[in-house]
Amino acid sequence: MPKKKSDYSQMKKDLEFEYKSAWIDLNEKKVDEFSKEYIQFMSRGKTERTFAEESVKLLEKNGYRPIEKVDLKEEIKAYYLYRGKTLAIFRMPKKFTGGLNIIASHIDSPRIDLKPKPIYEDSNMVLAKTHYYGGIKKYQWFNIPLAIVGVVVKRDGKVVKIDIGNEPGDPVFVMSDLLPHLDRNENKKISDITGEMLNLIIGSKPITFEKMEGALKLNVLKLLNDKYGIVEEDLVSSELEIVPAFEPKEIGFDRSMIGAYGHDDKICAFASLKAILDSLKISRPTVILFFDKEEIGSYGSTGASHQFWMSWIKKILKARNIETEVAFEDIIEDTAVLSSDVNAAFDPTFKDVFEANNTPYLGNGVVITKYTGARGKAGSSDADAEFVGKIRKILNDNKVIWQTGELGKVDVGGGGTIALFFAEYGMHVLDVGPALLGMHSPFEIVSKADLYQTYLAYLAFIKDYE
Repeated sequence: MPKKKSDYSQMKKDLEFEYKSAWIDLNEKKVDEFSKEYIQFMSRGKTERTFAEESVKLLEKNGYRPIEKVDLKEEIKAYYLYRGKTLAIFRMPKKFTGGLNIIASHIDSPRIDLKPKPIYEDSNMVLAKTHYYGGIKKYQWFNIPLAIVGVVVKRDGKVVKIDIGNEPGDPVFVMSDLLPHLDRNENKKISDITGEMLNLIIGSKPITFEKMEGALKLNVLKLLNDKYGIVEEDLVSSELEIVPAFEPKEIGFDRSMIGAYGHDDKICAFASLKAILDSLKISRPTVILFFDKEEIGSYGSTGASHQFWMSWIKKILKARNIETEVAFEDIIEDTAVLSSDVNAAFDPTFKDVFEANNTPYLGNGVVITKYTGARGKAGSSDADAEFVGKIRKILNDNKVIWQTGELGKVDVGGGGTIALFFAEYGMHVLDVGPALLGMHSPFEIVSKADLYQTYLAYLAFIKDYE
């Protein structure tokens, strides 16, 4: 046994696992530059469609082309935009051997959608009926400036893009809350809020000052028709999303954090996009994936339950005269996936719902989440120890600051990611992403250092996983 205090200190250093600050040895100038680029990107990419569009612009600026236009026999730097809101990015050498390295994120976020027949008039106001999407706290969406973003498909099939509330000078929209003078029981009110109370105020002026039924609604419809050429029936074939109208902002006297709508999970998508663009070397064929519909279970043609990108892997194998089915199965079984999603950071104001020893902390680096699910790991993908060990070694070898985490106490928290949809195919998969405060709120919070460490983690995975 050691005899000196210094010996015990060294033993403690060698044997114990302690979290480190994510700011250690970081170039703060690079962190700030990266954060500013992220803030600008997020201000333009608040929905899955606009995020995918901005990603394509950046890809094309860096020499990537639509995969439909490249020679699949040669080295591939290409992308595939699927149905406007799901994206696959391919970077593959001419020689295709072994499995793939995949980083997969989702680019949908909790929000509020317009119903198919939304517009109505009531009590000298024009309002729109909505249907919330994903897990939100409804009261957080009252009395904040909101924008309407999406597409409307007209009766002639023409697609019209809508974005109102995000540009300087735009009007914004709002859902009004009840004043405290008429609502003495605040707790009761929060629990009593229903989805049908999320009514968006969109106008209050009549088309004529003569008495006429529906004059206010008609004025709004005429304004929409004048600007966009749409009629009320066109809204049936639309995807119009209600998102916060405010911009991402730096937080704190030290500007060490970023507040924004949609960190979950666009922050991981952005970090992986930058990682593949900045990677000078890839250890294996690499695919970066952005999915839709995660916040409602990942179902549907643009969710992770539909692996739309796999058909392109088969097309590449066929183009290279590789026996498709057998080779494809071997490749998939040898594929490594980082399911890049966020976790919940410890909040000192709400300590009771966290288990302090196994929760991530803001500013302690990228988070490894071995399993998700709820209660007894229900609905979880639980990564095998061997794969976790390989990822841990890569992060350590590249001096990436990381931590582990669960989403709250057992029987209190829990959640899911897209990891299980890859695990079902036999791929190795692990959740890796930053921790957030205020997850699923209209203004989530992340540490700039954690954002940058996430980017470094993805760079290391692309470069070193074999």
